[in-house]
Amino acid sequence: MKEVYAALLLHSAGIEINEENIKKVLSSVGIEIDENKIKALVASLEGVNIDEVIQQAQTIPTAAAAPAEEKKEEEKKEEEEKREEEAIAGLGALFG
Repeated sequence: MKEVYAALLLHSAGIEINEENIKKVLSSVGIEIDENKIKALVASLEGVNIDEVIQQAQTIPTAAAAPAEEKKEEEKKEEEEKREEEAIAGLGALFG
């Protein structure tokens, strides 16, 4: 995960994301270098538009979560109203 943070830091600074630069960032703060993780990260980021990915990550969860939560709340309210109506109907039978 530290490698990903280093890559994001490099990206935000406008510096090329490559193995050497990630190593520099990590070593500058005293983090142990894991060559395999760095190589895998650099390979997986090749051809990826990081700005686009960040934008998608920011919009997807909030847009999808809100309607689902609203629907659950509506269902709960409807269920409570139904219970109240049944309770009232039951009391009405007592006083016929």
